[in-house]
Amino acid sequence: MSRQRLLGSLVMLLSVAAGSFLFAGGKEHPAPRPPSVPLVTHDPYFSIWSPSDKLGDTWPVHWTGRAQALSALIRIDGQSFRVMGRAPWGTAAMTQTSLEVFPTRTVYTFAQAGIELTLTFLCPLLPSDLDVLSRPLTYITARVRSTDGARHRIQFYFDASGEIAVNTPDQKIVWGRYEAPGLEVLGLGSKDQPVLEKRGDDLRIDWGYFYLAVPEDQKAITMIGSHDACRQSFWKTGWPGWLQDEMDMPRAVFDGYPVLAAAFRLDEVGADPVERHWMVAYDDRFSIEYFHRKLRPYWRRNGWEAPQLLRQASLDYQPLTAACRAFDEKLLAALTEAGGEKYAWIGTLAFRQSIAAHKLAADIDGTPLFFPKENFSNGCISTVDVIYPSAPLYLHLSPPLMKAMLRPVLDYAKSGLWPFPFAPHDLGTYPHANGQVYGGGARTEEDQMPVEESGNMLILAAALARAERSVEFLRPYQALLRRWAAYLEAKGLDPENQLCTDDFAGHLAHNANLSLKAILGLRAYADLAAKLGNKTEAKVYAATAVRFAAEWLRLADDGDHYRLAFDKPGTWSQKYNLVWDRILGYGLFPASVADKEMAFYHKVQLRYGLPLDNRKDYTKLDWILWTACLTGRAEDFAALVDPVFDFLNETPDRVPMTDWYGTRDGRKVGFQARSVVGGVFLKMLK
Repeated sequence: MSRQRLLGSLVMLLSVAAGSFLFAGGKEHPAPRPPSVPLVTHDPYFSIWSPSDKLGDTWPVHWTGRAQALSALIRIDGQSFRVMGRAPWGTAAMTQTSLEVFPTRTVYTFAQAGIELTLTFLCPLLPSDLDVLSRPLTYITARVRSTDGARHRIQFYFDASGEIAVNTPDQKIVWGRYEAPGLEVLGLGSKDQPVLEKRGDDLRIDWGYFYLAVPEDQKAITMIGSHDACRQSFWKTGWPGWLQDEMDMPRAVFDGYPVLAAAFRLDEVGADPVERHWMVAYDDRFSIEYFHRKLRPYWRRNGWEAPQLLRQASLDYQPLTAACRAFDEKLLAALTEAGGEKYAWIGTLAFRQSIAAHKLAADIDGTPLFFPKENFSNGCISTVDVIYPSAPLYLHLSPPLMKAMLRPVLDYAKSGLWPFPFAPHDLGTYPHANGQVYGGGARTEEDQMPVEESGNMLILAAALARAERSVEFLRPYQALLRRWAAYLEAKGLDPENQLCTDDFAGHLAHNANLSLKAILGLRAYADLAAKLGNKTEAKVYAATAVRFAAEWLRLADDGDHYRLAFDKPGTWSQKYNLVWDRILGYGLFPASVADKEMAFYHKVQLRYGLPLDNRKDYTKLDWILWTACLTGRAEDFAALVDPVFDFLNETPDRVPMTDWYGTRDGRKVGFQARSVVGGVFLKMLK
């Protein structure tokens, strides 16, 4: 079946009644304000956001905060206005009237001089289609109509800066025009092409090539030149056809800030809308170094190059637009039904951010491998205690992506490269997945997270088996899972002085929440053992989990709540790990445990949410959303989630959603743009 027919079938499958997005805005219920607005969101290197309420107030930035300028201008009856970005200086901004954020789309609406402009950024991140999801390509559509009954002469302009293809603007770039059937294609990239040479956190890509592609039927004129020359020409004339591509290269990005630009003539526009669309894409050529092998991006696994990507994406524009609209409507309806409008808005912001913190690559045989990056944390790749909180999104919407995340960790732990009886923490520093670097790597047990990561992997394995209704993916790893279960049996009930995923809080012995994870990890292994045919072993581990749960109740009890640590009376913490007992249906702990904890949380939560524990006022957004699900009651869920909604709407830190922030002042403490916000989708797991 052709891709067009497949996409058409997807549209029919996902179609639901059309309707307005939640929080459309108004005097009584103003639309919520994202802390940062997703524009182009594909992977840790191709991720561009608007950090302001209005698209024309600032330059778009990479998720790290470095400028990656996108510019848009409109000319109405001879008068020019800014739409996106800050240049040309002195040009009035077109009045922005609304902003709507959907799971796969961001839609801005503007009004000026009798014209309405709608500017849409579409990232086709369809979790059921890994081929499409892996494409590093965003569609941008400008839709214009007259609102005053008159006809207006309209021209529209877009450009993208060379900043997108370098780590720092002092690096030199080259550019050119490329051939693809039915398209005008402009591209640029760094002169030196240091493919996969750098690793770390606060980095932008400086290899591969960025493309601006315009279908020939969109009636555009394209150009490559300094930002001032291109923008000023359009601002003055509306049709910079006299410009020739500048050829003074290679040159540093900051030397005139070269841009790839396109100008569109819409001619006279009346009440009937007129549209133009184009594409921006980034071909990194090689994405990940995986045990010293350079992996291709998943979309390239069958030999595609950039021209094939751009050509197929152009053909798919209409069906993908319809498929994404249907997907958005269905997902929003499901989120709203599960947790209400505020929860749906949080889930919407989390969806693109979580996916964009990963890279989908292909192993040598084409197997998908999905690598998360610890954005503004420590830059690690495939961190297990990052996969754990992000997992609900993928368990709910794409078990194949969940397997693609777990497979590299399982294969590393199974190999002779990992010597310990517990699960590893990570596979390296992004984009190098060559072995653990955290806590001394594979050389020492000091500063590891043995109970944390072993419990994480066993719980996730059981959850994946439930989602797939199969254990076949896990069968080759039986011995590995058994080893981790044995470790938890020996060390998990009363953990020694060690780190958990909340490592910023420091080492802690006798951690009650970590103990919960170990107990549930043991029960998860019993679940898996039974499904893998090891009935006797399953009974033994299930009985151990029951015995440990009873002991936990005695050790953790502190009257009207349960302790942070068994040896610390008068302390408390979020028991977010407990939620898996209800989700997986194990019944190890009576409902009264969650009820008692929830009643206590209502007393101690602050303006912007429930603190992580009694030691500090900061919290973790993902854990609040898990803790909110402990009792299964809608009123408890709303009571904990509503302050998170307020935080996102009011925080002064204009960055992609942070998951670590202060509950009194709503300020970011650390982290941003991380994949862990996929944990928001835990409410969707049945």
